[in-house]
Amino acid sequence: MLKIIDIYIIKKFLGTFFYAISLLILIVIIFDVSENIDSFIQKEAPLKAIIFDYYLNFIPYFINLFIYLFTFISVIFFTSKLAGNTEIIAILSSGVSFRRLLYPYMISAVLLAIMSFYLGNFLIPKTNEERRVFKNTYMENLTRDKSRNLHLQIAPNTYAFVESYNSKLQTGYKFSLEKFDGQRMVYKLMADRIFLDTTDGSWRFKNYYIRTIDSLGHNIQKGVELDTTFSLVPEDLYKIKEKFEEMNYFELNEYIISEKQKGSKAYKKFEVEKNKRASGPVAIIILTVIGVALSSRKVRGGIGMHLGVGIGLTFSYILLMQVSTVFSTFGNLSPFIASWIPNIIFTFIAIYLLIKAPK
Repeated sequence: MLKIIDIYIIKKFLGTFFYAISLLILIVIIFDVSENIDSFIQKEAPLKAIIFDYYLNFIPYFINLFIYLFTFISVIFFTSKLAGNTEIIAILSSGVSFRRLLYPYMISAVLLAIMSFYLGNFLIPKTNEERRVFKNTYMENLTRDKSRNLHLQIAPNTYAFVESYNSKLQTGYKFSLEKFDGQRMVYKLMADRIFLDTTDGSWRFKNYYIRTIDSLGHNIQKGVELDTTFSLVPEDLYKIKEKFEEMNYFELNEYIISEKQKGSKAYKKFEVEKNKRASGPVAIIILTVIGVALSSRKVRGGIGMHLGVGIGLTFSYILLMQVSTVFSTFGNLSPFIASWIPNIIFTFIAIYLLIKAPK
């Protein structure tokens, strides 16, 4: 059963969090408008689209981006005020243990963690679809052709080469497809140009040459035009900036499985994103424990001292997450380990502070 003090702390916690992040959202929107107003005017973006397609969909993204920082700041801020007014001392003196004092904090943190998990894995990918369409139309081009001479693995032992690809025309130039049985090539297709048929997803080859190698020898086939399907999608040939922003939890899983089946290494960035979406909500709980343990003691520095230490720890967490992400994306570090290393380290910090706090 929740007691009056529990309800009081929960209201203070959540109230401070939503009040602080709402103020910051207004400030960020004002700065964003001033930065992008030239693009809006130059590309004649409709006011309705600016408000509803971009900024309304921008709010959930921004909340989830800074939810760790503002959870921590909220805990530090109002708990320091409670400690400064000797309310924490009064609560503990009445027979309430420090662990029992954490109960309403944990309820609030779990609610915010559930909200963060839902935002990151389901709501934000949906709102990002409209936001990114607006951004691609009126701000920056999110679709960019990859560099020339593209080599990619589209299936186990199957490799494709394209000299260049135009995403607007859906046309590739100087294409070849090779299949291997171990170290031995068994199939090679070459074409001057390839076109995507958007009606059925098939590819059309112009001036093609097919060479098949088996135990009986070589078989060569030539022609002017050929329609066929194989496991190559246009997205393999051009970049969509941060495509994972539009994928929910299940779509991310499907994409990662698909890329692994192809033998591609492009899945790593997406797997890091999937694990970050799971580890992020847990970080809210860990940082809440650290915040309570740090700010529950009355000190001379007051709120300023607590806020300084708290913000320093939060930015250390964010920096550690970014460093581990880089090592995973471009190195050999497991995406799972990279996403959970900050949580593991800060869990030990939380346990240490939790042991010290009651003393």
